[in-house]
Order: sequence, then C-alpha cells, then structure tokens
Amino acid sequence: MPELIRRDDRDGVAVITLTDGDRRNALTTAMVAQFIDVLDAAEADPLVGAVLVTGEGPAFCAGADLRHLMAAASDGARAEQSLRSIYAAFLRLHQCTLATLAAVNGPAVGAGMNLALACDLRIAGQSATFSSRFLSLGLHPGGGHTWMLRNAVGASATAAAVLFGQDLSGAEAERVGLAWCTVPDDQLMDRAVEFAARAASVPRVVAAEAKRTVREMASVPSYEEAVEYEITKQLWSARQEEFPRRMAELTARTSRRRV
Repeated sequence: MPELIRRDDRDGVAVITLTDGDRRNALTTAMVAQFIDVLDAAEADPLVGAVLVTGEGPAFCAGADLRHLMAAASDGARAEQSLRSIYAAFLRLHQCTLATLAAVNGPAVGAGMNLALACDLRIAGQSATFSSRFLSLGLHPGGGHTWMLRNAVGASATAAAVLFGQDLSGAEAERVGLAWCTVPDDQLMDRAVEFAARAASVPRVVAAEAKRTVREMASVPSYEEAVEYEITKQLWSARQEEFPRRMAELTARTSRRRV
C-alpha cells in the first residue's frame, strides 16, 4: 500500500499531509483509512497539542475519487457505503478533541472543501480556491457540506457557493469568514504551523473542554445561561495542575519586571 498520508511533527503540531499529489489528493477509501489511522495516533500522542491538515503538490484536495461518485449511482447498500467511506474522514476530523487547522494550499473542491470545513479554522494560501461543485455534477451536496458551510459563513455565502456555483479565492474566503487569513504561498506552512503551535502550547485537557464549549454555545439561548454554563468549567480548570503552575510563572515574570 503506497503512503497516501504523511505525518510530521513541528512545535507540538502534527502536520498531516495528503501525499497523492499526482491525483490532486483525491480522496479514496485507502487514503481515508490512512488519514484516520494517522489522526488517531496524533490525538493519542501526549506530545501533540494541535493538528494541521494540508495537501502536497498543487492542490489541497480535489474532492472524492470519481469512482466513488460513480458508485453512488448504483443500487442498494453499495451506493451508500461508497459515500460513507469518504464521509468518514470529515466525521473523524470533526470529532478530534485537539484544535485542528487546515492550511489550504490550492483547490479544495467538493469533498476536499469538506475536509477543510471539518477543521476548526482555515488559513489559505494565495493559490487556494474553495469550490462546492456538487450541483455542477448533478449531485446533491453531501458529507455535511451545507451544515458546515452555513455554520462557517452564514446563509448568503452558502447560497452563493452551493446554489450559484461561486468559487472563492483565498482572499474572497477571508472576506466571507471561511478562511481566517490569506498568506503568500511560500509562507503558508510556516505561518500555519506558527499559528497552530499557539493552540498546542496550552493544556490539552483544558483546550479540549474549551473546544467543546465553543461548539455547544451555538445552542445556549442567553448570555446569563452562557455565564452559568462556563463557570463550572472555569472552576474545574482552576483545579487542574497547569493553572497554579502557570500563574506562579506569570507572577515571577511580573515581579522580575518590577525590579
């Protein structure tokens, strides 16, 4: 089995790279299986505090392999299984307890856009493009595409991308909030690792709880309830070993500056 996914660790960040650049990193069941295995190992590694996903070559991910899309037109369980085998990558990435960042180095199309959307945040290179493309194939969006996209950018931008086929450059993705920022291609990985390393530098258990809170806040109806929801978690975090240690370091640094 060829290596379709590579992991390199930098500054506490597991950099997970799709490596089938000759095929523009189109997703196959083999690639998805390797992706999940590598992500599982990264999440289980106590030295890893964040995950960065990117693509090798000119594309981030050109979508699902055409064989899987064609299989969707077959009858019975085979059609559904063909699609679900690709969805597994997005679902596993969305379930990751670590902070996840996509460094979008080129086209992210269809299922490839889903892979980027499943991350907590996206940074785009100048060569990045985000393309829904499902409807242009005569295919309804799948893999939670519309849910993730609407949560990221709202109803209007989702309609533009899905219904009106509007492709977004890196700069346009930044404008609508799909990408946090756009950087020159030759700076993308260094900037993305530097950004992800900030998330990797905080206590893992507290970061995982904060990530859960950010998601759950979507269903909290009022500010008062949000305050009550957070206080239990904040008190819990104050009792973890990292909080007093870091406070002691901060106090020592403050004292030195005053001398």
